[in-house]
Amino acid sequence: MSLKEEIEKRRTFGIISHPDAGKTTLTEKLLLFGGAIQTAGAVKSNKIKKTATSDFMEIEKQRGISVATSVMAFKYQGKQINILDTPGHKDFAEDTYRTLTAVDSVILVIDCANGVEAQTERLMEVCRMRNTPVIIFINKLDREGRDPFDLLDELEEKLDIKVRPLSWPIGMGMDFKGIYSIYQNKLNLFSANKTKIEEDIASFDSVDDPEIDKLVGEDKAAQLREELELVEGVYDDFDRATYLKGEVAPVFFGSAINNFGVKELLDSFIEISPNPVGRETSKGLVEPNDKDFSGFIFKIHANLDPKHRDRIAFLRICSGTFERNKFYKNIRLDKKLKFSNPTSFMAQDKSIIDEAYPGDVVGLYDTGNFKIGDTLTEGEDFNFKGIPSFSPEIFMELENKDPMKTKQLEKGIQQLTDEGVAQLFVQQPGNRKIVGTVGALQFDVIQYRLEHEYGAKADFRPRNYFKACWITTDNEAQLQQFLRAKTGNIAKDKDDNYVFLAETAFLLSSAQQDYPDLEFHTNSDFKVEEA
Repeated sequence: MSLKEEIEKRRTFGIISHPDAGKTTLTEKLLLFGGAIQTAGAVKSNKIKKTATSDFMEIEKQRGISVATSVMAFKYQGKQINILDTPGHKDFAEDTYRTLTAVDSVILVIDCANGVEAQTERLMEVCRMRNTPVIIFINKLDREGRDPFDLLDELEEKLDIKVRPLSWPIGMGMDFKGIYSIYQNKLNLFSANKTKIEEDIASFDSVDDPEIDKLVGEDKAAQLREELELVEGVYDDFDRATYLKGEVAPVFFGSAINNFGVKELLDSFIEISPNPVGRETSKGLVEPNDKDFSGFIFKIHANLDPKHRDRIAFLRICSGTFERNKFYKNIRLDKKLKFSNPTSFMAQDKSIIDEAYPGDVVGLYDTGNFKIGDTLTEGEDFNFKGIPSFSPEIFMELENKDPMKTKQLEKGIQQLTDEGVAQLFVQQPGNRKIVGTVGALQFDVIQYRLEHEYGAKADFRPRNYFKACWITTDNEAQLQQFLRAKTGNIAKDKDDNYVFLAETAFLLSSAQQDYPDLEFHTNSDFKVEEA
């Protein structure tokens, strides 16, 4: 099969949501419809004791939340589907932001009772920054929720995007009967609480079929026809080109836990969603069909399998063909590397692959060569843009509770911060380690993983900083003067860049005025621009 055909087969997307909107459950049901799993692990029954397929870290199982991005691949109707299931919890937003750099489109999950929530708005802002095409799935229709038209109005107002329903619910809560696919002009009725996919789905070619009245009742059928007429009158016809530009979001309704509306979503998604798209680099746009291989590391996960202490770097392939045992250049290290065991993923299940194509996400076993944002190529030197670290919001000093395990603690905090969930700043004298995150929950995760994966016990002591700012300048004398004056607030990040830990907004503003030749960056994008 040619490179062009391989590219056209692929759909790589992220699933994002506010916590508890049902994102992980939807991921599982997509895998279930795709035949990648036979049983929905998120459904609680006496026979099924698994936790959700994509939540494989022990702390995720205990707390029932996703704290790491999972990568899953499966085939469906001749397409290669690559799903990146992201953390919903706001404390892990930075991991989600980085993951969004590795996808070509997004499915945003909304709870029908809660509507648009704060985290939803922030996630959507990141999508809008890159004009990422977005499909919206309004979930939990089996529970009482808000009027569908009210939800659509709120989506347009709060997310600043036009919407276009491509499916429509019949009833809600106790009266929920099924989903009518506007896009495919079919009605599907499901029975609740399925853990396996069955074939007894009633389908109709028109909403006017009198059989619908018999199945859902005359009142519900009449209401459905009336609401569909209103939808067609209020919303513009669906235009795929406008969706691909990120200007309109198709909307689907359903109940992921009960399989309502998931098949309509998946069938429409593979038809309208984009193939792998080009990526901006320091040397211009790289297109998927460029013959030379290129890709970037957007995530690193230590101890994916704690028994084997492995560390895996997640590579998004952007152009050309990736081949096992072939040498590729790590641009940052100026070093050629080859990979004997590149893997594809089905959550924690891994399989070795010989080739992969644009849109695919490949796991590379890593002995410490990679950092997030690294570019791999076989052609000219360049760096992919747009994988920054942001200034943390919470800062804590790491304290070793067991001096006999100092080496384990050093290794653990280095590897865990390599994953990008937290940032590490080292202050001198004393080699003091300041860990910065966007949320308090990350410290619980780090503490738990240090103890259970590295055998090191640590505490965190709060440090009162307002912002971490990376410093760049052409005035070396002024930089040295600043470093001497602000010794107690200077640290280095993992790449040995100077960082100013400003205690207040006023002190940051004062530093900017007093040292006009220094630039203070609140994210690390400047590193990519300089590369």
